[in-house]
Amino acid sequence: MSRLLTFPDPDRHALSIRAKALVFEDPGSVALLERVDQVAPTDATVLIIGETGTGKELLARRVHQGSRRAGPFVAVNCGAFSEALIDAELFGHESGAFTGASQARAGWFEAADGGTLFLDEIGDLSLSLQVKLLRILQERQVVRIGSRKPISLDVRLIAATNVDLRDAVNAGHFRADLYYRLSVATLELRPLYERPGDILPLARHFLASYATRLGIPGAGLSPDAEQALLAHDWPGNIRELENVIHYALIVAPAATLQAADLQGIHRSARLVARAAPGVPPPAQPPIPSAPEQGSTQASQAVAADSLRQVFLQRMNQAEPLLFDAVEATLVKTAFEFCHGNQVQTAHLLGLSRNVLRTLLKRHGLLERPAQPAGEGSEVPALL
Repeated sequence: MSRLLTFPDPDRHALSIRAKALVFEDPGSVALLERVDQVAPTDATVLIIGETGTGKELLARRVHQGSRRAGPFVAVNCGAFSEALIDAELFGHESGAFTGASQARAGWFEAADGGTLFLDEIGDLSLSLQVKLLRILQERQVVRIGSRKPISLDVRLIAATNVDLRDAVNAGHFRADLYYRLSVATLELRPLYERPGDILPLARHFLASYATRLGIPGAGLSPDAEQALLAHDWPGNIRELENVIHYALIVAPAATLQAADLQGIHRSARLVARAAPGVPPPAQPPIPSAPEQGSTQASQAVAADSLRQVFLQRMNQAEPLLFDAVEATLVKTAFEFCHGNQVQTAHLLGLSRNVLRTLLKRHGLLERPAQPAGEGSEVPALL
């Protein structure tokens, strides 16, 4: 198998939405690994962009390992804490700084001194915390809550996000100056369906791992199981693939997994070209076919006029946050029309899947599974 990345002790980590393995078999993944190895020896701040479950923390660990920094690798999920809590956890606090602060405590920046601090879901930080983070990047110093004494730091920062920060900057949710500070070196970890060459190597890795743990000798994948794996669009990325393999080994009647044993996956219309010849795709959510040119222009004019009347009515009523209401209604309606299928919804609205996921999350249409606080850090006392 090609280069494999896992956590130092992968069986120790609890089940979560994170990816626990990365391979670099697909040509796009090989090119990414080459870029990582170019960036790692430098001290450049790194921004990793990728959907949930694509392996961003594993990529960050690879950067840290290649940096030759003697200090620890500390991982923090910014989306797992309230603003008040993450402020104290990131920057530390002095005794008596706030209610419950009975003793002084170093923050994660100090814990990562001499090493690397990985901030996942950086886009979830509030604007006030973004200001503090920008100051630390500029001055290389941190000030604990309740103190006026700056503490010098030697920390390399790696940030990660599953949203397009450029869109967040344009929407006023993320500071432009911080974005440019973070994105000195940008690494994009593509969704699993966009790196199909990694699917089967990852599946075989998880198959071997869980077969050993479950005591199943000679576990393997049948040709039709491999075709089914390649044809699925993997909205949950590597984490979903691991779950599918794990469950299949539990319930399958034989050690060699068949396509029927892979519960919960289906052939995607977008990837059906990879499926076995002659196998028709399943019915997809209906999207109206395009009418002829003349009727198209007429219907578009009628629709535009109808929308204009609705907008004017809302404007006359001085409805607050009109744009947000319109955006939320459009996204929710399209998502329901496509029966919750993100790929179809993105296609229907003419958006990329990452942008759609940002909108779904913004309007509460995409649940974010909880992740244990500080999971993945090598500083258990702090996380």
